[in-house]
Amino acid sequence: MQPWAWLIVNGHKDIENRDWATKFRGFVAIHAGKKLDETAAISVDRAYHPVSGRRIRFAAEGHAYQRGGIVGVAEIVDCIPHANSDLQDECSEWFVGRYGFLLRNARPVSFIPCKGALSFFDWRKNL
Repeated sequence: MQPWAWLIVNGHKDIENRDWATKFRGFVAIHAGKKLDETAAISVDRAYHPVSGRRIRFAAEGHAYQRGGIVGVAEIVDCIPHANSDLQDECSEWFVGRYGFLLRNARPVSFIPCKGALSFFDWRKNL
């Protein structure tokens, strides 16, 4: 969902929150669904962090988010449980889920329209 996908591929959001863990490590395509999280989009547009509420400058102000397709790639380098108190102090302010997929090397790609699906999916089958 946008603007969360935009935040990932543009290097702002370094963790993906999930209710489930994964052992997968490596690059994944970042899919933006057709829905827009309007509250988060307004926060980003007004230069507020959509999770913590602190002031932050995003280059997305006034941005029209691409939706309904692949918008970028990122590398999953780890998956950690939120309950791990040793890591909580070191974790990202984006971490609010039960599990966090730690992301690195994110970058946008030319938009590829395709249908989404839950969990990991082979997006090429949805073109």
